[in-house]
Amino acid sequence: MLDEWVERNVVPYLDMVPDSLTSPRMSRADAAGTLAHYLAGDPAPLIVADWPEDIAQINMLLVTGPGVMSEVPGLRFEFRPLSGFSTAANSRVPHNALHDARALRDHVLSLE
Repeated sequence: MLDEWVERNVVPYLDMVPDSLTSPRMSRADAAGTLAHYLAGDPAPLIVADWPEDIAQINMLLVTGPGVMSEVPGLRFEFRPLSGFSTAANSRVPHNALHDARALRDHVLSLE
């Protein structure tokens, strides 16, 4: 069962995103494999999140079955509460994980 917030704020928009902005929806296994492949190119990946649940969700995505996970390098996580900044409001596709992550990345890099 989906979380009520996700059901209300994300699911209705999943298939309304213009093709030019996002890729087709992936299976969970394909998403885990794609993420693992992406992270494999970085010897010391740092995952930055502005919401605690995001750290939990990326870790859960790596779990592909009972006692099985996608092979990834060691990961570091940084939680940055960003009062006054809305990832979704600055995302090209609000509440889409990839586009929200890009908005967060751009914002965090602009602060450095």
